[in-house]
Amino acid sequence: MVRLLYPVHNVDSSDNTRIQILTGILRHYLSTLLQTTPKPQPLAQIRQHRSLLRGANLRQNCAQISPSSFAARRSYLIQAYKDGLFLAEPNARGKPRANPMTDPAMMEGMMGMMKGNVAMMVPQSLIMGWINAFFSGYVIMKLPFPLTPQFKSMLQSGVGTRDLDVRWVSSLSWYFLTLFGLQPVYNFILGSNNAASQVTQQMAQAQMGANPMAGAEDPDKPFQMEVENLEVTEHRYILEGIEDRLLASLAS
Repeated sequence: MVRLLYPVHNVDSSDNTRIQILTGILRHYLSTLLQTTPKPQPLAQIRQHRSLLRGANLRQNCAQISPSSFAARRSYLIQAYKDGLFLAEPNARGKPRANPMTDPAMMEGMMGMMKGNVAMMVPQSLIMGWINAFFSGYVIMKLPFPLTPQFKSMLQSGVGTRDLDVRWVSSLSWYFLTLFGLQPVYNFILGSNNAASQVTQQMAQAQMGANPMAGAEDPDKPFQMEVENLEVTEHRYILEGIEDRLLASLAS
């Protein structure tokens, strides 16, 4: 039998939403307490990263410098990249990096990631268990607009009936809907740089790589790829023929 939540327990969908918001705030402050202060990177690593960006910036902004300046800068960067002049560890050129398990800094970073996962999953598991225990099988609201039957599985999770109008929303479905829609509320309460959004954290972890325990690629490969990009870059000076274009615009 389908049960209506608000006539029986005097609770509506706003109570579920308030619990979601409080749980997100708790997750934010728990993540802040467990977060470790990042150590400053070595100067050689910063130089390696910034030097690689120089090639990309030269390709993207080459139209603003003269052909002679572009040719000189491209020639210098190509030769420096080929010689490994900007590598933080020139002796490691052509070799894959060591296993992160042997690097204390990498191990500390992975421990910080594990702490973040704990701060994210523990409150989420508690709130999920609480909703399943107390609100399983309840519908808490009715949408004021019509929907097609395809939305029934999404809006009525935990309600095992085929005759219920698709506009009714179960408490479990409302939980998942608010889970993915409360980020603007967290931004308003906690600021844009907050740890309350589970979706944002999962996307950031996915961008870090599928297997952080695996060895990284050869640090020289990005430089050699940038060499190829610089060699095929076609330069066109933005001020080329500016006198003729100016006179033509004034004449018209």
